[in-house]
Amino acid sequence: MLTFYSYPNSRSLRVAWALEELGIEYQIHSLDLKSGEGRSPEYLAIHPDGKAPAIVDGELTLFESSAICRYLAAREGRLMPQTLAGQAQLDQWLSFLTTELEQPLWTLAKHTFALPEEQRCDAVKQTAQWEFQRALAALSRRFDGRGWLLGDEFTVADLFLAQTLGWAQKAGQPIPEVLEKWATETLARPACERARQREAHAASER
Repeated sequence: MLTFYSYPNSRSLRVAWALEELGIEYQIHSLDLKSGEGRSPEYLAIHPDGKAPAIVDGELTLFESSAICRYLAAREGRLMPQTLAGQAQLDQWLSFLTTELEQPLWTLAKHTFALPEEQRCDAVKQTAQWEFQRALAALSRRFDGRGWLLGDEFTVADLFLAQTLGWAQKAGQPIPEVLEKWATETLARPACERARQREAHAASER
């Protein structure tokens, strides 16, 4: 049985969502990171930075949401293209989404609430917002908000894009209407809703 280490309202939703889309059976362990559970020796043996998400699947221990979702898709042969060229394009999208589109949003979040107050800097927030809009323009040149990023089928790249745009909406960042509509509809997929509910339930049972 695959074990999934979760922390609600974080990147771990991507893993829960992928698991639900793929129909993989899993047990969920909701981490209480605020109480320091992530720094326990037991969990540091799974994730050396004490963060979420992580999975243990048999003898494999894996962290980083993009690596986990890519592995799960490859394991099941779904949520990813079947050709080598298509898989390369998937990896290209995942790289762009995590390093270009998401990165300034996380920087904005860190300097808004995540970092200790004395480490926050308003000037960095302004730069992060500029960086996000620049990455959003790059996205709009490649994707018009119709269909899916890699053709006719939903893949883990769409999952990552939808969650990232959802974060941007919550952060009050302006998004083109067509992408806002696409993200809202994609985040309404039943598997995403099941993932949210399961993470929330697991957290409430801690």
